[in-house]
Amino acid sequence: MTPADLHRPIDTLAVGEIALIAAIDRAGLEPDTARRLCELGFDEGVDVEILHRAPFGGDPLAVRVGNMVVALRRDMARLIEVEAA
Repeated sequence: MTPADLHRPIDTLAVGEIALIAAIDRAGLEPDTARRLCELGFDEGVDVEILHRAPFGGDPLAVRVGNMVVALRRDMARLIEVEAA
């Protein structure tokens, strides 16, 4: 099993699960959105935790990144790959 096999989208984490950001698919994002994620602290090697999910699998996800809590839409969350911490 290669390290790439251990990566999964952040929206697959369980509530309370902590992981490290392994990669962000910036090509799938608008340049302004990619820059904004970086400004909010989303970068490779940073730990993240899912704090809350909207009911019935809807948007958004509440994600702790560093010392901040950020609401992410599922389509954006699927572009952020994580690995076990």
